[in-house]
Amino acid sequence: MPTYNKLVRDKIPDIIRSSGKDCDCITLEYESYVSELKRKLREEVEEYTQAANDAEGVEELADILEVVHALVQIHKILPEDLEKVRAKKAEERGGFKERNFLIEVMD
Repeated sequence: MPTYNKLVRDKIPDIIRSSGKDCDCITLEYESYVSELKRKLREEVEEYTQAANDAEGVEELADILEVVHALVQIHKILPEDLEKVRAKKAEERGGFKERNFLIEVMD
């Protein structure tokens, strides 16, 4: 029987049970939940970097976004608030559309 020890989406236990299998889950305490969300974000980013094609990449980006939405709730803000912070930084510092790659800064 595989052991996962990882944060999963809310419906995963029900999906497992509906397939005729059983699973063991716990509800994490707040601090563990935050820690596991951060670990999940790293996991999803790694899966994105290993995506073999655009379709897989988009699937992984959706997973990353789902984790970000959960983290937004941890920080007690709305997704719109996060978007405002992102937009402000883009306005002040730009985005990544121009593909600039900084080699070095000389004095």
